[in-house]
This record gives sequence, structure tokens and C-alpha cells, in this order.
Amino acid sequence: MKKGFLLFLLLSAACFSFAQKKPLIVFVTGDHEYSGEQTLPLIAAELEKNYGFQTKVLKAYPNQNAEKDIPGLEILKDADLAIFYLRWRQLPPEQLALIEAYLKSGKPLMGFRTTTHAFNFPKDHPSVRWNAFGEFALNAPPGWGGKAGHTHYGHESTTDVSIIEAAKKHPILKGVAPSFHASSWLYRVLPDYPTKGSEWLLMGKSVNPDKAAIDNPVAWIGTNSYGAKIFTTTLGHPEDFKVEAFQRLLINAIHWELGKKVPKKWKGKIAIDVPYRGIVK
Repeated sequence: MKKGFLLFLLLSAACFSFAQKKPLIVFVTGDHEYSGEQTLPLIAAELEKNYGFQTKVLKAYPNQNAEKDIPGLEILKDADLAIFYLRWRQLPPEQLALIEAYLKSGKPLMGFRTTTHAFNFPKDHPSVRWNAFGEFALNAPPGWGGKAGHTHYGHESTTDVSIIEAAKKHPILKGVAPSFHASSWLYRVLPDYPTKGSEWLLMGKSVNPDKAAIDNPVAWIGTNSYGAKIFTTTLGHPEDFKVEAFQRLLINAIHWELGKKVPKKWKGKIAIDVPYRGIVK
């Protein structure tokens, strides 16, 4: 009887420990221009402090301009959610294999802005298919320019963002202001992207564009070619992270991606003040 009771206690403790396991979110950064290696750690800290998650932030080595090394990608095997903010990387095969293993796991992922063109291998390179990461991983255009005509409306422009009427009841948009202003210059992804079946959440209108502009979606969800749940946003200028509506959008999206209820109570605006760096060699 005593042994049986002891076994019951041990099993109960094990079940409780399993239930209490905090989901692990891995941020993978390396973007030349937008300081993702500075903004995303602040989001990670907020997730740990107020929302009960574990986080790990990986950075390009030795700095954001280093295109061929992001140490620590092995941790992706333990991740419950991977969040990418990359731009024109040329990672070695062994590191690409770790990302591919995560994609094949079918676990959720999120991508910011330049992750639509996360990789930039030469046309004759064995890893050139990774240039289309935006398409096969995030339902976005397959890299910059090309047949998709993926471009933006000029560095002097900004973007007015509004919730798409048909999506206004989606949990990711809970508590998000119906409209807000973003410093990101609007990315053109239409007419062929986001890929068919994606659900558009936010629409962007270019302010002071340098060419004739059309409105384009700036945030969407869907299922990628690996069967994984995705959230993609073409926003991500460091000043966007100062905007409370954008902060809440991200916190909500992370909960939704992990199958958790969006927080009923917003913990308040996150102190983020990272200046726009631009491309600094």
C-alpha cells in the first residue's frame, strides 16, 4: 500500500512537472539593417517576465553583417516555436540542415520583414533553393525582386496600417488598435502573395511613396508547405517595435501560434527604443 501510494505521488509529480513545462521560443536573427538582434531580445525578455515562456535568442556571428554563421541552431530541435528575422544569409549546409529539420517537424514559425528574402545564394550554388525561403516557409514572395516583383515604395515613405474588416474578430487582433502608423516602408507582395489559403490580418497603405502604390497586406497567417502554422509580417522597422499596437500583435500571435489563449489582460507597453541603424558595414 505504501509503495503504491509512493508510486502515485511520483507519477503525479511527473505529470505536474510536464504540465508546467514552459514552451521554448527560439529567435533566429541576422538582418544587416533593422537591428532585429536588439529588438527581439526585448520581446523575448517580456515573454519570460510576464507570459511564462522560455526563450533563446540566436545572433549572427560576429555581428549582424556576418552572413555565414549563426551559432547555436542546434537548439531548434527543442523549440516549440521558431521566430526568424533574417536578411540575405548564406549559411553553411550543416546550419541549413538544422533549420530544415525544424521546418520538417511541422512546428509553428514566425517571420519578420526581410525574412521574405532570408537567403541570397548565387544561382549556381547547391543551396540556391533556400532563396525561396519566404515562399515555402512563410507564404511570402520567394525572395527579393524576381518574377514576383517583391519590392517597396521608397526609404522616405512610411505605412498606415489597419485591421482588415473580415479578420477583426481573430484572436491575434484582440486589443490591437484598429489602425496605427508604422515606420516600415510598405513591401509589395501582391498580386500573387501571400500564397493561396493565407488569411490576411492587416493592410498597409504607403504614405509618401516613391512610385505608384497599391495597398498590400502586412500581416497574415496560414499553413506553409510543411503543414506548419505560420504568422508573417512585413513590418519590423525598429521604430515599429515602439508602437503598442504592434507589440500587442506580436504577443498575441505568439500565444496563438503555440495554441494558447491570447492573454485577457495586456501587461502594458514594452519599453523598446532601438534606433534605425540602416546598413552599416
